[in-house]
Amino acid sequence: MNSSSKWLMISVGLGILLNPLNSSMISVAIARLQHVYSIDFTAVSWIVFSFYIASAIAQPVMGKASDLFGRRKIFLAGLVVSLVSSILAPFSPNFGWLIVSRIVQSIGTSMLIAVGTAIVRIHITEKQAEALAGLSIFLSGAAAIGPFAGGVLIQWWDWPAIFIVNIPFVVASFLLAWKVIPNDEPVASVSRDMSLRKLLGVIDVSGILLFAVGLIALLVSLLSAKSSGDFSMWNIVVGIIGLVALGIFVRHELKTVSPFIPLHTFAKYPAMTWVNIQYMLVNLLYYALFFGIPSYLQMVRHVSEFQTGILMLTLGLSSIVASPIAGKWVGKSGPRPALIVSSLLMVVGSVWIVTWTQSSPVISVCLALAAFGFSNGLNAVGMQAALFNSSPKEIVGVASGLFNTSRYLGTILSSLLTGIIMGGEFNFTGFRLLGVFLTVIALVLVFISLRLRYSEQLDELSTSK
Repeated sequence: MNSSSKWLMISVGLGILLNPLNSSMISVAIARLQHVYSIDFTAVSWIVFSFYIASAIAQPVMGKASDLFGRRKIFLAGLVVSLVSSILAPFSPNFGWLIVSRIVQSIGTSMLIAVGTAIVRIHITEKQAEALAGLSIFLSGAAAIGPFAGGVLIQWWDWPAIFIVNIPFVVASFLLAWKVIPNDEPVASVSRDMSLRKLLGVIDVSGILLFAVGLIALLVSLLSAKSSGDFSMWNIVVGIIGLVALGIFVRHELKTVSPFIPLHTFAKYPAMTWVNIQYMLVNLLYYALFFGIPSYLQMVRHVSEFQTGILMLTLGLSSIVASPIAGKWVGKSGPRPALIVSSLLMVVGSVWIVTWTQSSPVISVCLALAAFGFSNGLNAVGMQAALFNSSPKEIVGVASGLFNTSRYLGTILSSLLTGIIMGGEFNFTGFRLLGVFLTVIALVLVFISLRLRYSEQLDELSTSK
């Protein structure tokens, strides 16, 4: 990789790390925010869910925008939006305003993470697997140190620090991106003299609104049911509205000339669909562990918050170590072998959890975390490479956005699965049952990895046209 490619990687990496950093740092601020704003746990939990929901919607939207208007413009705009939200959030007069700032932050960071991977695919043509490994280090590193960094910042300066800490990353990324990311022209279907009506049609505003309404309604219904512990009539009605809106969205996308999500393309390239399903399941398993194991350590083993943070670093550091190894492996052999090994590691780790007792040695916990961390590092590179191999370049932005939407859907589903299994209170029996469910999910991932030929699917389908 030449010098210009490395600087491009750094500029993109400093931007895309903001999304996982902010989605993980907030986990240690929940108790403090609950006290500051005098709200209950159900209410304060929306500081987490609002970020996930907004990211799930914003990433494919911003991916579509980058395909139409240029990736450099959207990336720089995302940095500006992220800067504004980081400055305004600490001055929120009430919790509602903080939620709004958090949603704006989610949109800004989604612009970066959806477009950043597309920029790397378009402008770094040699050793792409190693480039993906570099991005994975930024993503995995940010997610790994997020809870620990958040805890230190809150202890030293209080909760506004977890927003202010974004500013130097944003400024550094903007200065580098302005200099090293090449200009790219909008697609031919977008011109400066285009009427507003035609522009809205090209953007597919109707499709975006239907997708947003459907996904928000469905997720709000599920998350509200999780918070309240049962499905009320209100939850059922909102859920039905979400399903109907998504059904109308599918019909609209199949008929419109310039769809927001090209469903015909997904039908044409089925491997791309399977990659998204697999990525959703990977993140369902990973985030169930990311939040479940700390609860096991603190509530069952009575380990302190600081010691829990140190132990959880094993997960993130193992992922960081695995990423460059995965880059070289995927670059040489394609994504399939790495993803098969990753799935097998998840099976071993999940079965291992089922064998834990209330007094299992700490080394046993660390070894399981290392297995899952190494698996995550292989997945981060392998799944992204699989997406690149299974999606056409002309929709790389929206494909990357949907890929990351799959990640957030997996995250949300992990929260729902944990809530259903645990009920109202975390307990050791429920944790072991969670391990059984995760073992089944890991076995499904092994089956998908063995059956799907990631590196060959796009070539075969392109040849058959």
